[in-house]
This record gives sequence, C-alpha cells and structure tokens, in this order.
Amino acid sequence: MELLRLGPAGEERPYVRDTDGTVYDLSPVTSEIDGAFLAADGIARVRTALSSGTLSAAAVDDLRVGAPIAKPGAVVCVGLNYAAHAAESGAEPPAHPVLFFKHPNTVVGPYDDVVVPRGSEKTDWEVELAIVIGKTARYVETLEDAMACVAGYAVSNDVSERAFQLEVSGGQWSKGKCCETFNPLGPALVPADEVDPQNLTLRSYVNGEIRQDSSTSDMIFSVAELVRDISQYMTLDPGDLINTGTPEGVALSGRFPYLSPGDTVECEIQSLGRQRQSLTKP
Repeated sequence: MELLRLGPAGEERPYVRDTDGTVYDLSPVTSEIDGAFLAADGIARVRTALSSGTLSAAAVDDLRVGAPIAKPGAVVCVGLNYAAHAAESGAEPPAHPVLFFKHPNTVVGPYDDVVVPRGSEKTDWEVELAIVIGKTARYVETLEDAMACVAGYAVSNDVSERAFQLEVSGGQWSKGKCCETFNPLGPALVPADEVDPQNLTLRSYVNGEIRQDSSTSDMIFSVAELVRDISQYMTLDPGDLINTGTPEGVALSGRFPYLSPGDTVECEIQSLGRQRQSLTKP
C-alpha cells in the first residue's frame, strides 16, 4: 500500500492507495500523516481499516500530490554514501557516515516546481532513497533495532547548488542544500515491511535523458547502519526524514551541464514511484 497526502499546498489530506490501485480517504483514521500518526502505530491502523472495508473510495485524479509526510522535524542527509559517487566527486569513501542537514521547509511535493536560486549557475539533481522514521531512535544498538525504527521509504531529490555548497560555504554544505523547494519528496510513503531497501534501482533523468542509473546495493552504509550510527549523535523522532545519499551521475561530475530554468528533472526508485519537477526562476 501507499500513503499519500493530496490537495493544495498547506491543505493536504491523508489518503491510502491499496494494492489494487483504489485510493481511499484516510480521514476516519487520521487527520494527517505525520510523526504523531506514525508513532501511534498509524500504518497498522490503516491496514486494519483497509481490511475491514470501512474506508470510502475517493476520486483524486485532479488533486495535487503533496509530500507524503507532513512537516518533518528534521531532514538529516548523508553525503558520499555511494562508492561510485564518492569516486566521481574526487573523494575517498568515508570511514563513517558524512552528515549534513536541510531545512525542513525545503520539502515540497513530488511534482512541484523547483526554484533555481537567485545567482545560481550550478543547481544539481540527486535522486535518493528517503527513510521516514516511525519510532524514536536513541542510542540504537543493533541493526535489527535500527530497522524497527523505520516507518517507510520515499523517493527524494536532494537538489543542491554546488557553488553555494562548496565555494562560499565556509566548510559546511548547508548553503547549497537549504534553498527554497530543494527537497521534492514522494509521491508516496511505502511501509518499510514492503520494501527491500538494499536492492532498489534508482534513476534520474534531465529533459528525458537518463543521468543516474544505479542500485542501493552500491551504498557504503546500509539503511540499518545509517539509522544506528546517526542515533549515537542525535535523537531521531517519528516523522524525521533521512536522505541516504545519491549514486553517480550528477552534474558535479563534470559529465553533464547544470540545471537551468525550463529544464525538467525526473527521479524514480523501484517500488516507490516516480517524481517530476520543472525548474523555474525565483
């Protein structure tokens, strides 16, 4: 099943798409898909409601698709987590996960426009597997316990401005990561027990031409290892988002031009769906 948030920006409502493709209104179960919902065993409650036949089918074809999780408290990102991407960036594979943050307000819907920042000449794309936390993760000890903290997964585009990130950053990456609209997410949140996170194909396209084509099997640190490691340095709350890194094939490699207004970017991950953004002026 897929959890969805549909409707105008700021007015999204919760829905679920069943395995047969039918979309149901989730209002009888919850008013929102957020950390509180996930912490209260929300995914199990949705399954119970589906199996009981008490939910009403909804006509949603004309509704905007919002990010599948509302207002994450934190967006924690992992850098250089694919061996081939580390190589194309000219970096050695890290011995420990490299972490940085995006402002939570960068999270937008999967088909919303991405705004090229004022003065930008190096806006880049990054298809990533996003982890949504469903249970508080604090000093997690085992990989099994780490996976128990994962509610589900979504497609993420960790849009980056490389000059802001690397040339005027002062050594930190946030300037190039936190620009408006720089984290399209979705279209859906897929429950963790329906996904093999280390065996997923990831692809990105610019103006219809493929750029990234890889697998999460190329991750240096697995989903479980990331959650366990991050929990040693900060407490992850339900609803928090982790972007797990991007594979090779970005503009930073020098093989492709950077993005400009008028371009389109598409990102897809096996079993999680496909998103598409148009690049616009500020």
